[in-house]
Amino acid sequence: MSKKNKSAKKTNAMRILDQHGVSYITHDYESTGAISGVEVAAVLGQDPARTFKTLVAEGAGTVSKGNGERVREHYVFVVPVAAELDLKKAAAAVGEKSISMIKQKELLPLTGYVHGGCSPLGMKKQLRTIIDSSAEDKETIMFSAGRIGQQIETAPSELAKVLEFEYKDIT
Repeated sequence: MSKKNKSAKKTNAMRILDQHGVSYITHDYESTGAISGVEVAAVLGQDPARTFKTLVAEGAGTVSKGNGERVREHYVFVVPVAAELDLKKAAAAVGEKSISMIKQKELLPLTGYVHGGCSPLGMKKQLRTIIDSSAEDKETIMFSAGRIGQQIETAPSELAKVLEFEYKDIT
């Protein structure tokens, strides 16, 4: 079943996977000095096409909160580390006219994660999540464990047990 790094401190993402009996492997790269997703894939000996980064964006339109206040919707996009999010495709995927990346200072209050350690799992509030369609045919994918220096590897079918997401061409 799960292979877990014995020295790894549990993150919210790992706890969620454990609670649902999802099989996963953790990969630690903290001591390597890797910063970019491509560097992380390289030091872990992984294919960048199956190593993913988590990006958070907001729509241009606003929706009513019910109390008369209007807010922008936020979205999570999970794309291969060597690819760029196509903002037009991403906007179309979520039915927005346009989207923009959130400011780095907004990430922690919104998701509970810091830049470089954002996982699609375990956010303060689960946001609509779109995973690039390139992940659909992968046996396993890797993404942040919710901490800089750690990655989770699992099958997309296993991830679907704990995370509601859609596959769309967003790169």
